[in-house]
Amino acid sequence: MSENRYDRLPEPPAPLFFNKKERNLVKQINDEILERITGQQVAYYPLDRATTNYHPLYGEAIQKNFLPPIRVYALILWEEVEQQATGAGIDHQEQITAHFHKRRLTEDQDLFVRVGDFVAYGANFYEIVSLQEPKELFGNTQYKMEISAKAVKSRDGLFNAD
Repeated sequence: MSENRYDRLPEPPAPLFFNKKERNLVKQINDEILERITGQQVAYYPLDRATTNYHPLYGEAIQKNFLPPIRVYALILWEEVEQQATGAGIDHQEQITAHFHKRRLTEDQDLFVRVGDFVAYGANFYEIVSLQEPKELFGNTQYKMEISAKAVKSRDGLFNAD
């Protein structure tokens, strides 16, 4: 029998200029920039999935329970106030976009950003309504470095931080 020259390697070769040391350097630089230069502190209120009583069929909950807040650094972009005409009059809707450093949250703080969680920014509470991971590290699709969360200001009485 002849040997197969095209057997798979036991593991793929390391990228030429992009390995673990470079990823850790980028993480360290991003951490310092977010925490010491540009980032703002927000209080992140994750939904407590263990104690929230979900409807067995629809998976929704009328009364939601939240875990204690976690201090998170993020870059917050305040969007313009949108005005919508409704049957009850004009409705003003405030939005923010919070840009979180993914590795800082998942590896260091064991936190996963989810739709439905709340963020306290300034004197207001915002509910996260959509998530994206728009930034790739050096164009490499397997290493996402940012979580971008769009959040809408919650109505008075909807969220109680106590």
